[in-house]
Amino acid sequence: MNRPTSNQHGSFCRRTRREFLWEAGAGFTGVALAGLLGIDKARAREPIPEPIAPYVNPLAPRKPHFPAKAKSVIFLFMYGGPSHVDTFDYKPKLAALDGKTIAVKTFGRGGKRNEGRVVGTKWGFRQYGQCGKYVSDLFPHVGQCVDDIAFIHSLTADSPIHGSAMLQMNTGKILSGSPCLGSWVNYGLGSVSENLPGFAVMLDPIGGPISGAKNWASGYMPASYQGTVLRSAGDPILDLQRPAPVSASMQRRVLDTLREYNTDHAAQHPDNSNLAARIASYELAFNMQRHAPEAVDLTRESEATRELYGINDPRTQEFGRRCLLARRLVERGVRFIQLYAGGAHNDDNWDAHTDIEKNHNFHAGRTDRPIAGLIQDLKQRGMLDETLIIWGGEFGRQPTAEYEKGTGRDHNAFGFTMWMAGGGVRGGVSFGQTDELGAAAVEDRIHVKSLHATVLHLMGLDPNRLSYFSGGLDQRLVGVEPIDPIHAIL
Repeated sequence: MNRPTSNQHGSFCRRTRREFLWEAGAGFTGVALAGLLGIDKARAREPIPEPIAPYVNPLAPRKPHFPAKAKSVIFLFMYGGPSHVDTFDYKPKLAALDGKTIAVKTFGRGGKRNEGRVVGTKWGFRQYGQCGKYVSDLFPHVGQCVDDIAFIHSLTADSPIHGSAMLQMNTGKILSGSPCLGSWVNYGLGSVSENLPGFAVMLDPIGGPISGAKNWASGYMPASYQGTVLRSAGDPILDLQRPAPVSASMQRRVLDTLREYNTDHAAQHPDNSNLAARIASYELAFNMQRHAPEAVDLTRESEATRELYGINDPRTQEFGRRCLLARRLVERGVRFIQLYAGGAHNDDNWDAHTDIEKNHNFHAGRTDRPIAGLIQDLKQRGMLDETLIIWGGEFGRQPTAEYEKGTGRDHNAFGFTMWMAGGGVRGGVSFGQTDELGAAAVEDRIHVKSLHATVLHLMGLDPNRLSYFSGGLDQRLVGVEPIDPIHAIL
């Protein structure tokens, strides 16, 4: 299903994509002649010339395999690995064993161990909603939304190391080179927006995640399916502004001339789909000059909406802006949006190896209110049923301390929690269980692949039919073995 007819291994004059971008002199999807892209307010009303000939848009909308409610995905990625036992997986026995050394198998950054010193959670848990879900005091605002959330407590992954675990959460593989979940969604469904990217990524200003762009790359798919990094303030996309001496008509002529050369070359190399994707990226970038600034203009939002997302509070302002921007992008047809909470260094993300209390107070404090605001805003606008929200990190954390002193927890890929809301998900349910300490999944254990299968299913895509021919194989996000979605939360 959805197998392309072209060879994905073609190259343009034997250059890599990165070399082409560098030689072209611009940093945004290979737009040639450095600095051509951009717009300022003084020229915002300048008529946009039409291209001399229509182009084939690789992101044109396509029919799903079957009808589905979800049309867009917002993935709230808590980089660094939030502790499930301190957030949404209530383990009262931890308090009774706090400080005691017990026999428990763990495997994290510190290697494999058979015993450890238990760290009791530093926060109280209370029940919320009609479902009575226990939620940590770290997330009192999200707690108000539990009847719209499906919690998955028994996820497992293959690696307890950040780089490979993040790649698996994003691409299904622990090695780089494969398309991301956002790429697969756009490949399967296309984008309903001709003026904005189908896959948008918003990084934490503190810094990007380990492995960088590999986490939103298109792998062996054309570059059209890779994520585009957007900023919630200032220029939405770097290198977007057109230099003052260059008019829209001048830019249009340059792009048309460039396309003529590319079209001639493509005629001699009909199996090179990357070239067609590159031509399409120029047109998308040209359209984005007019529409991207409007999409990120949060001054158009009411004061009540800004308050809902915590934009008026310095602690939640930054993440609140990105959550609100995610809603605006969904309204404008962007198919897949990923928000990262957490920067490059341990102290800047959820990777709490030394002081769990200080770390999680900071990161939950800046994200709790905006996340709840996003759910509530989508719901009151009638958009939650069509928007799938995903929350989680690359893995969880262990119930025991990593070091002889302190309250830090090591990585835990044996069992951890993620949750989904909207988009056809049953609210107020919990699926799977970890053991009484939260060290490993023991009931309804599922792999990251099942999470991916569930996302594709909710978007109307059969995870076992959606494939892309590359390297002589029908490649799939979920791998070669049949994978079922998590039916209990649908």
